[in-house]
Amino acid sequence: MLKWTILSLIIIILDQITKMIASANLQMFDPIAIIPMLNFTLMHNEGAAFSFLSDAGGWQRWFFSGLAFTVSIVLIVWIKKLKPEEKALAISLSLILGGAIGNLIDRLRFGYVVDFIDVYYGTMHWPAFNIADSAITVGAIWMIISSFRQSDDEKKDSKN
Repeated sequence: MLKWTILSLIIIILDQITKMIASANLQMFDPIAIIPMLNFTLMHNEGAAFSFLSDAGGWQRWFFSGLAFTVSIVLIVWIKKLKPEEKALAISLSLILGGAIGNLIDRLRFGYVVDFIDVYYGTMHWPAFNIADSAITVGAIWMIISSFRQSDDEKKDSKN
């Protein structure tokens, strides 16, 4: 459990440090080109993914905070119950946990999540995101891929 806690803590720390740097050095909605198709642009997201419910009047702050807190508790319990050989699942859950807590900290402190990574193609921009969002996404993708691999391994084992 310790190594998975450390992984989650690394995500939380990286997320919070990068958000502090972005908040201190970027102006709201003023993009800074990093490389083609990537800007750093400070934005505040009061909603959930893709700014869902961002203009809902304020109740969403507490709803999403409660949801993130509940999900974090569930993830901690789940990680604790994993078997030692379930490393891929432990990694994915730890990434998701770190990301959820990173965004929860913002929501509780500011009432919004600090986003600053702006990926675009031409004039089409993906919704801005942060390190926590990236960890959640990578964790979810890792979980899906590893579940398919595990399913394939189980099929091979049952044939032998």
